[in-house]
Amino acid sequence: MTIQPVRLFGDPVLRARADEVDAFDRDLEQLVTDLTDTMHASRGVGMAAPQIGVGLRVFVYDTGDAAGHVVNPVFEVLGADEQTGPEGCLSIPGLRYDVTRAHRVVARGFDMHGEPVKFEAEGLLSRCVQHETDHLDGVLYLQRLEPATRKQAMRAVRESEWFVAGKTVMSAAEVAGSRPESGRGE
Repeated sequence: MTIQPVRLFGDPVLRARADEVDAFDRDLEQLVTDLTDTMHASRGVGMAAPQIGVGLRVFVYDTGDAAGHVVNPVFEVLGADEQTGPEGCLSIPGLRYDVTRAHRVVARGFDMHGEPVKFEAEGLLSRCVQHETDHLDGVLYLQRLEPATRKQAMRAVRESEWFVAGKTVMSAAEVAGSRPESGRGE
């Protein structure tokens, strides 16, 4: 088990588009393992490689009902139904805001061995796919908030203990300790 430090809001790796994976090797397998271990230790439901400082297009997920990983993910929205609900982020610990996302998507990519992956997702898994793919594009969920809510969220970030302390990384245990009791974070 290799638990990595979690990169926090303000770290430039979180705002950069991650690179496509072109080598399906032992290093990629280790990255998937590190992401999975760190996500579980942080009590999250998803984690993207940039959140541990790796600029590659890989994310892992474990919603309780479904678990896995996707390399070089893309998704397509299925239908017009949307869902609005609380969303958090391990890289913005302690905060949760309602975000509107597509209710259903189909995700495509590869597994760590280069085999094609395709699955339909709805509800929490759909939200997770969209949230983690956003991370790989350098987009944080705060950017998806309505302007007034985003302003409130940014104020909360600036007032948070970790931001005030100038932290750009936290241990998974610190992140888990700052999670709202009402649920796990993406």
